[in-house]
Amino acid sequence: MFELADPAVLVLLPLPLLIARVLVSRPVLERGLPVPDHIGDILIAAEPKRSARRRVFADRVLLWAMWGLTLFALSGPRELTPVSALKVSGRDLAIVLDLSGSMVRDDFFLDNRQITRLEAVTTVGADFARRRGGDRVALIVFGSEAYYATPFTFDTEAVALRIEEANIGISGRATNISDGLGLALKRMADSQAASRVVILLSDGVNNAGATNPRGVAELANGMGVRVHTIALGPKDLESANFGERGVVDAATLRAISEISGGESFRVKTTDDLISVTQALDRLEATDSAGLSAEIYRDYWTWPAALAAALALFAVWRREG
Repeated sequence: MFELADPAVLVLLPLPLLIARVLVSRPVLERGLPVPDHIGDILIAAEPKRSARRRVFADRVLLWAMWGLTLFALSGPRELTPVSALKVSGRDLAIVLDLSGSMVRDDFFLDNRQITRLEAVTTVGADFARRRGGDRVALIVFGSEAYYATPFTFDTEAVALRIEEANIGISGRATNISDGLGLALKRMADSQAASRVVILLSDGVNNAGATNPRGVAELANGMGVRVHTIALGPKDLESANFGERGVVDAATLRAISEISGGESFRVKTTDDLISVTQALDRLEATDSAGLSAEIYRDYWTWPAALAAALALFAVWRREG
């Protein structure tokens, strides 16, 4: 709905006329004085020409237009516009990301280009985070130790940028799955969210920390936190040769998800990883009615700009 924020400003429109009546004295009317014909012709010739009178009239129109537009801008023309507010899912979602030394292995392909596991995860993971509009999302990274990289926030773009900036070695080169998951649960302990979810991604075997990952999964179950796990890497511990490096403990990750009531995923290629993030989108959908709001869209800049343009034109016309 269109309206004026301060319509009272428009009462100033006749102000120039009032000022002119007060400050400009009226001419004294006198009776006519007869003069000879040749003198009358000279006086008539001395009167302003029609073109000059038109110019004066045009100048007055310009001045009134500038005055009217300026007052219209000051009155605050605006429109009340309904806007959809941020959809809120009522979910706290923690992304727990493995940054151990094995993530440097370049056994993934993206766009026909060989990339490291870390590049695959940061590329796909950042895109996943950006699609979580409505969730409160946090990022936790772990290696030998676990760190809280991003607090719970609705700013999914900030979380996505932190995922893209993730570097191997910042948290040590071992794989401490228990502490990574445990830190996520600690941060969720006081959460009032209707739904609490952890996305845990690892490409290795838990080889650091004093806690058993299955025990942490039982704690998650007791808290009502679902843990979805992603086992990343071409080979897993069950099928790999003894002592082979760079394998993932898919069985433990699967047990974590089963105990906590979540889902487990096995990722061997970048396409698998993309499919997993899409499956998680379906499992933890963000669709909700959301809240509605109304905001004012201001239009004062248009009459103000037009008044300024007319002022420039008047200056150019006077100097021309």
